[in-house]
Amino acid sequence: MIKVFSRQSQLAVAVAVYSIFITKTMKKLLLIIIAIVSFQTFAVSQNFKTHIVKQGDTVESIARQYQITTADVYALNPDAKKKLSVNDVLIIPNTKSTNSGNEKVEKKELIGYETHKVKKKETLYSISKEYNIEISDIKEHNRQLYSENLKKGDKIRIPRYKTIVSNVTVKENTIKKYVVQPKEGKWRIAYKFGLTVPELQALNPNMAEVLQPGDEINVPNLETKEEKAAEPNYNYYEVLPKEGFYRLKVKLGLTEDQLEALNPGVKETGLKEGMVLKVPANVTVGTVDGTIESSDLTKSLKNTKTKRLGLLMPFKLNRIDIDSVQEVKDYIKNDRLIAVTLDFYAGVKMALDSAKQLGISTNLKVFDTENQSAEVSNILSKNDFSSYDAVIGPIMASHFDRVASQLRSDHVPAISPLMKPTSLYDNVFQTIPNDEDLEKAMVSYVKADSLRSNVVIVSDGASRTLSDRIKSYIPNASQIFSKKNKEGKDAFYVNAADFSAVFKSGKNYVFLETNNAGLVLNVLSTLNSMTNREREIILVTTNKNEAFDYEHISNFHLSNLKFHYPSVNKVHDTDKPNGFVKRYKKEYGVEPNKYAVRGFDLTLDVLLRLSSNDDFFLASTNDVETEHLENKFRYAKKLSGGYYNESVYILQYTPDLTIVEAKR
Repeated sequence: MIKVFSRQSQLAVAVAVYSIFITKTMKKLLLIIIAIVSFQTFAVSQNFKTHIVKQGDTVESIARQYQITTADVYALNPDAKKKLSVNDVLIIPNTKSTNSGNEKVEKKELIGYETHKVKKKETLYSISKEYNIEISDIKEHNRQLYSENLKKGDKIRIPRYKTIVSNVTVKENTIKKYVVQPKEGKWRIAYKFGLTVPELQALNPNMAEVLQPGDEINVPNLETKEEKAAEPNYNYYEVLPKEGFYRLKVKLGLTEDQLEALNPGVKETGLKEGMVLKVPANVTVGTVDGTIESSDLTKSLKNTKTKRLGLLMPFKLNRIDIDSVQEVKDYIKNDRLIAVTLDFYAGVKMALDSAKQLGISTNLKVFDTENQSAEVSNILSKNDFSSYDAVIGPIMASHFDRVASQLRSDHVPAISPLMKPTSLYDNVFQTIPNDEDLEKAMVSYVKADSLRSNVVIVSDGASRTLSDRIKSYIPNASQIFSKKNKEGKDAFYVNAADFSAVFKSGKNYVFLETNNAGLVLNVLSTLNSMTNREREIILVTTNKNEAFDYEHISNFHLSNLKFHYPSVNKVHDTDKPNGFVKRYKKEYGVEPNKYAVRGFDLTLDVLLRLSSNDDFFLASTNDVETEHLENKFRYAKKLSGGYYNESVYILQYTPDLTIVEAKR
């Protein structure tokens, strides 16, 4: 359809569109022409106006001033997505609204200052509450607080404001209500209305993390034909800070041209934080084919700022009587969570020392959650975490979710140290790999050797789905299911004849997938009796659960079958010299257990990543894999959520009854 405009408005549209493609200098000149034409003819002013950017202006404040959306500003001023500078001239569309009304608007006017001397234990949060102002107001008038911590004795300026109430004309339908449809999340809706996710959230400050069908939210008042179709057969990806086309090619496997084909105009406008891109449904973020070489971040340290970390752990100090040494010992001995917490913290402290030797300075603040929801809330209400580089913990999933949710507004990385969080918000780093990653790693390990070997899958009835899934990855594998009794129930055993029918000379991998210790005993005994010089049998599983640790399971049988399994961590080699282990033994008289090692590995990894890039998000792309004493980390990002560690070890039992990392 071709629309006919009056000459003046047609000129304004043409210049506005053309200005997208030309230099800033020429654009300003043409905008001046528009202003002159607008002054002489009324038709132009009915469609566009101009705005000269002043100090302190943001796209959001400009949009609010003219009662339009940020999407309207960006549509005619794509350069504003990259940078907004003083004296830039922006094309501003008049609102589409035909209805208007008056509304009272409150504005703050600075009238002076008063001086506040910081007392012990005071925080920006507590001071802001005392004077009933925002933390941002305090920082704005005390610039040093953007880079320095608040200290006792500091004298800071507290701005005083008066409130001015004025009537403004508000265009009523620049936004409209939208009812969320089934299978629609905020990413699809942002894409549909040409918004970034932060812009959609700004329109809906109280919007839930997960939208439900039937929810009503605010969206730009676009005509139906202007809305983009959010197609169900595609995925939608939110662009992260400082992400360019090269980084997206690494993460998504899509070239700049492919992204342009799916998202017309994205080359022209460039990428912007929060922008939502349409991508093929089969695209996943973080999947890396092949082996990735371990990254030595100690060779790329460039961020020399002191790192500010928070550590939230359930020390339960409120329950310990420090005057009674024996009582403390008994309490720790009988409370497993306390023991784990103290081991982890011991590792954290040694990681700080190791980082210091590398020139990394750390400001660590430790909080005792007492393993109580009320205390977690108390910590969050009394402390301002907005300037923290990262926060580790809490341990418990419910408490962690509470903390991560609050840190999310300031985009502070929340790192879950020992458990999988319930909600993978976009600022969350899950350091424990998912079960799917363990399974995939084990299957990939066997599949890489399957052309030169025979593969058999043994499972009980409850694990049939898993057996079928492995079979789909390795089509030439044979399947054996445990026998059933007369009542048709699983009897949890197989016969040697079942194996004889499918075994071949040479190497035979046997997947054993079950949670039943009886079936594990039966298969182990049977396979050990069938090994010989012509037939090598290697036992593997995708899930080493309690059935494999049953007290009657023979480690000799497992070693004889070179038992392989996937694991979150490995056991460090005590024969190899290690500075951390040596210092730990000197400090505590024993070797560190897996929780102490994890505290060390995780904290050191966080500090190295923070020191190798501008922030933790940029240092945690899926092409960066780090390995420490017993743990390794490579983070993948959910398309519509946070990050999870996908690095997995494949471990194996050796003939000398040790467990080592399996090597090809």
